[in-house]
Order: sequence, then structure tokens, then C-alpha cells
Amino acid sequence: MRRVVVTGLGAITPLGVGVRPTWRRLLAGDSGVVSLLASTHAHQEEEPTSRSSNNKWRDLTSTVAGLVPQGSAAQHGWDAADWLDATDRRRMSKFAQYAVAAAEMALADAGWKPTAMSDLEATGVCLGSGIGNLEDFYDTSVTYEKDGYKKVSPLFVPKILINMAAGHVAMRYGFRGPNHSATTACTTGAHSVGDASRFIAFGDADVMVAGGAESCIHPLTFAGFGRSRSLSTAYNHDPPSGCRPFDKDRGGFVVAEGAAVMVLEELEHAKARGAHILAELRGYGCSGDAHHMTAPLEDGSGALLAMKRALKNASIKPSQVDYINAHATGTNVGDAAEAAAIRSLMIGEDGVDDEAKVTVSSTKGAVGHLLGAAGSIEALFAVMAIAENALPPTLNLQSPNVGAGFNFVPLQAQEKEVKVAMSNSFGFGGTNASLVFSELE
Repeated sequence: MRRVVVTGLGAITPLGVGVRPTWRRLLAGDSGVVSLLASTHAHQEEEPTSRSSNNKWRDLTSTVAGLVPQGSAAQHGWDAADWLDATDRRRMSKFAQYAVAAAEMALADAGWKPTAMSDLEATGVCLGSGIGNLEDFYDTSVTYEKDGYKKVSPLFVPKILINMAAGHVAMRYGFRGPNHSATTACTTGAHSVGDASRFIAFGDADVMVAGGAESCIHPLTFAGFGRSRSLSTAYNHDPPSGCRPFDKDRGGFVVAEGAAVMVLEELEHAKARGAHILAELRGYGCSGDAHHMTAPLEDGSGALLAMKRALKNASIKPSQVDYINAHATGTNVGDAAEAAAIRSLMIGEDGVDDEAKVTVSSTKGAVGHLLGAAGSIEALFAVMAIAENALPPTLNLQSPNVGAGFNFVPLQAQEKEVKVAMSNSFGFGGTNASLVFSELE
């Protein structure tokens, strides 16, 4: 089996545009969670159908979100014109725009912009989204109901297809290797990275552009998740406090947007061209809860199975894991189930003998829940933890009521030598995935 390494990273998050600005603010304990009522970004989403911004957002139970900051590149903000010409901006939904920009960053970081046909044929894309684009669904439905067939844009279908983010990246650079897109709810980003690694391991490609993208900041999103009682509602007055992983006062997740992309590469291919190797992707494990549409198994056994499979694939013992970036979204049942799974994995046989040695954090306290992009941004954070021997904090963790004794990296970043890091992702429908990264040996 061929070995797979990470040679490039790109990110657009509520903490900023770019990996470095995001990582710097993450370690500083900053939050990208803001009020939708105060955000011009959220209001702009509503202009096509001239809906009342204030009324549509004010009626919702949750009015906080992790929004990508708008602004110039110098301010590490998002301006689509910095990345795309007018034609491409018109043709792409925002999640696809984020994907293309994050891919551009990752490819630049990797120093991989091939022109030879053999290299283009050996480079693929595996990039997915959970929901992708609700705005065009909503606006086109309203337009069709009001004005009929001739007012439906010919771009409607291409803009709503989940796989078009991968398609646009491949077309932009001429990549003719595997063109693949996962859509597995909040596990999408992790599945995309894991699936891409297997394309390389099995020889279908030498290089893969992999990750997830999401931008569904729309009242319908918040209405749907709100009706299922999934969202944080108690901190509308204090947005940065809204997402509280592992804390006793947690009450739901905070919807967020963005994209994260990594360049994965076959080890010898990376060495031959002198690429800078950030980490090795050692293991990938998947499982299914087969239990409930939205709730995990309370004992965490589905999550545990994914973690065990990832470590078995990596030939790594639980005791060797220095850091776990948890899926932990801030829901009561989900965080408790994951903490139980981590305890079952890490304590005892092949694990550690002291809970304090179990080091876990959830970065969703800082960026919110990026849904289909969550797994890829959290995998990126796991890679950065290895590259920089730094642990990102769990924000808002004042009083943990699960995982007693664990080092949850509360409130402030910590320095620690990280040789092995794991990233967990779990989604509606009971779909689970874990990724294991390590220093290159």
C-alpha cells in the first residue's frame, strides 16, 4: 500500500481567509461566531427575493453563526473578486467559490501547478459539501411559483449540484484524475479526505485535492435545524459564548460556513519533487450507528468503531495518540457519546493509565460547526497541531460534565509535542469517520 502525505493546506473560516490567519486567531482564543441580526453578510443573502431581513432572522430561535469575515485580502477577509472573475462568480454558488479559493491556497502552499498531461492525469479532486446551497433552491422556487418556467435560470441546476465544487476545481486546473464528491452530512469533509487518501494508496492518483466546503447561511437552514432542536439558542445575546463543547451549559451547535482543502500526495512523489511534507495521513476508519436519523448511539459505540478502525489502519496504538480534535458540536447527547467513546478507546488496554494524558479539544467553540466542511477544517487543525506542536483550545469550557479528568485544553491553547493526532467527524444518519495523522517517520 502506498503512503500518503499532506503537502499543502488552504482554508476559509469564520476566523479569516487563509490558514495562517485562521490558525493564529484560533490559538489566540478568538471567536468567529457573530450575531446574524447585526451582520450585513446575512442580510445580503436575502436580496434576490427582497425578503424582510430583520423579520426573517428575528423569528428564529437561534440568531448566531460562524460567518466568514467580509473584506480585503489584506484584512484576511473574503472578497470573491480576489479569487474569481465576474463570469465565474455568476456561475458558482458560494460554497463552490469557497472551495475554489481554498484549493488555490492549498495548491500554492504545495507548490503543485502541473502542466504536463501525465501530471494532470495523475492529479484528482475529492471535494464535497453537506448541504451546499439553499439560497438558489429557495429563490428559484419562489421565482418559479411567481413568474413561471422562463424565469428559471439555466445555471440553476449546475449551481445546486454538490459535486460542482470538485468539478470547478478540476476544470480550473485541468486535473484529469479521479473527480469525486462525498456528501455525508457533517462527516463529509473527513470522508472526502479519507477517500482521497485511498485513491492515492491504491494507485488511482499521485496527488489529490481534498476537502469540504459549505455556505448555507439562510433562514431556512436555521428554521430546519431549529425545529429539530439542534441549535444553540441561549446565547443569542452573547454570540461568542454560543458554542460550548463538553460544557454543562451546552445546548446545541452553531451553524458556520467556510472551506478547507488539503493537497494529499504519494510519499515518493512528494519526495522526488522536494515538496514540504507537513504530516503523513496514516489511518482512516469509517462506521455507521444504524440507530437514529439525528442522534448518535448514547454509549458512543459507533464513534468508537470508527476510531478503532482508523488506528488499526494506521498501525498505531491508542496510547500513541497525543491529541484528538473532537467532533464535539456542543449538543448534550453528541458530546457525551463522543467523550464515552474516547474514554473506551484511550483508557486501559493499549491505552493510557491516566485520564489527564488524554488530550482532546473541540475547535467548534471558535469557528462553529461548518457542517460539510467541518471534517476537513478539523483535519487541517490536527495537521497544524503536529506541524507546530500546539494544541488549539476548547472555548467556552467553564464546567465540563463529561470526560472527567481529560485535558480538554480549556479556554487557552497549550504547547505540547504532537507526533500523532486524530480527527473525528460524525453526521446525521449515523455516519462516522476518523482520520489519523502523524509526523513523517
